[in-house]
Order: sequence, then C-alpha cells, then structure tokens
Amino acid sequence: MHSSSKGTVAVLLAAAALCLSVPAQAFAGSGTNDHKASAYCGTDKASGLGVSASENVPCAAALQVAAAYTKTRHNVASTTVVLRAAGSTWKCQERQGHPNPYRVCVDTRDSTRLIMLSS
Repeated sequence: MHSSSKGTVAVLLAAAALCLSVPAQAFAGSGTNDHKASAYCGTDKASGLGVSASENVPCAAALQVAAAYTKTRHNVASTTVVLRAAGSTWKCQERQGHPNPYRVCVDTRDSTRLIMLSS
C-alpha cells in the first residue's frame, strides 16, 4: 500500500506540473517553456484551495499568496486580481481546467515564479 501511495503522489505532482505548464506560457507571454517544476504545498485554510508552486517559490510564500488571494478575491469583481504578498506583487487569473477552473498567480517581476490554486 505504501508503494501505491508514492505512485499516486507522483501522478498528482506530474498532473500539477502539466497544469502549470500551459498557463505559464499563456500568462507570461514568452512563448518559451522556461518555468520550473511544481510542488504541492498544502491547502489554504480559509478557502480550502489546494496550493502548488514552481520550485523557485517557497511553499511558505505560496501559502501567503493563497491567503492574500482569498482575502482579496471577495472584494474584487474582476477576473484578474493583483495583490501584494510574500514580498512580491502577484497577478492572479482564472484558467479553464478540465473539468474545473483554477487560478494561476505569477510574480510580476519574475514570470517563472508561479503559484496554482485549485479546488
């Protein structure tokens, strides 16, 4: 059973990396696939959203961005949310997943720094 759990975790991490690869190109607009692999960081306590981050974003920072997004999102009608958290300014946009939409937040100074929020 332990081996099965490791396999499941590996598949989930691979799926998260795949999900991050598509929005990273569209969001950054660079046309290159130069972002880093992702890691699952946990769940935002207020919203219940799953939080994943590119390897150049510490999980503590990703969870701070998720918490700031949750607080900000309730006060903003726009589909794009710009917020300040973890020492950076982040631009968060909704992307259509299959079947559920998800949010990608990108550091406005470094488009390789990505955070994905999903239900």
